[in-house]
Amino acid sequence: MTSGGLRRDAGVAELVERARDGQARAVARLISLVEDASPRLREVAAALAPHTGHATIIGLTGSPGVGKSTSTSALVRAYRAQGKRVGVLAVDPSSPFSGGALLGDRIRMQDHATDPGVFIRSMSTRGHLGGLSWATPQALRVLDGTGFDVILIETVGVGQAEVEIASTADTTLVLLAPGMGDGIQAAKAGILEIADVFVVNKADRDGADNVVRDLRNMLGLGGRHSDAGAWRPAIVKTVAEKEQGVEDVIAAIDAHREWMGAKGVLHERRLARASAEIVALSIATLRERMGDVEGHASVRALSEKVVAGTTDPYLAADALVAELGADLGS
Repeated sequence: MTSGGLRRDAGVAELVERARDGQARAVARLISLVEDASPRLREVAAALAPHTGHATIIGLTGSPGVGKSTSTSALVRAYRAQGKRVGVLAVDPSSPFSGGALLGDRIRMQDHATDPGVFIRSMSTRGHLGGLSWATPQALRVLDGTGFDVILIETVGVGQAEVEIASTADTTLVLLAPGMGDGIQAAKAGILEIADVFVVNKADRDGADNVVRDLRNMLGLGGRHSDAGAWRPAIVKTVAEKEQGVEDVIAAIDAHREWMGAKGVLHERRLARASAEIVALSIATLRERMGDVEGHASVRALSEKVVAGTTDPYLAADALVAELGADLGS
């Protein structure tokens, strides 16, 4: 028996029940099953399905150094003051040796470590270039299904590839800070399009008003935010280290959620998220069933024909797919 009364051999039903009762160890065990791609994941998903769809999912992204972790911590404190249960997924760079997260939750947001209403988990990208872990959607499902009211996803901060967060969160916060140099340039490169709320952090520094002005000017240049009836991102100044402006950020998040509900956007975003998850799992299943495609006996023969010029890569691929389909159907 482990501490907290959770057996090491606890089944999925027991883990889900204890996680929904607020036991952090059970939540952690469920997310470990996700990260380990456990055969029990199907059972986990089935047990959680009736309880999902209630959490508010908020993504935080931006260049390194803008204060994402500090802002996340300030938001956690503010939501806890509202009595909400908060989950945090801090997606970190991967160690090149172990594949694990280089920045662990042991050094993040220590003020919340003993709060039973807060669950913090560092997740490794494991080489995934989009800024999120491949397991993030399933981990979100665990937190949603185990009763967390708000889920914050803090991403790596890898530039343009970070736009992946927009398809994962209900509301995306893009953080910038004065004096960063590349803040507005990064927004020009594509981050501008994904923001639902702009947060200009470290606003007590010189140049904060200039960042706000530049953002307003850029929003006036066009893009999806200028379409008729579209959401126009709020621009909020904060000093997260002093917890200044955090309530304004939450007000902007609430306003965006209300707008999404009125326009049917929230439902569409969640449909898109479910669709992407289904497709990803289907592709993973097909790859598993096909096995090592590169090692398939026909690949070399088809490659010889492509090199000899007697066929082209598209026809060769069609032939391989047909053969693989026949193998899977047999």
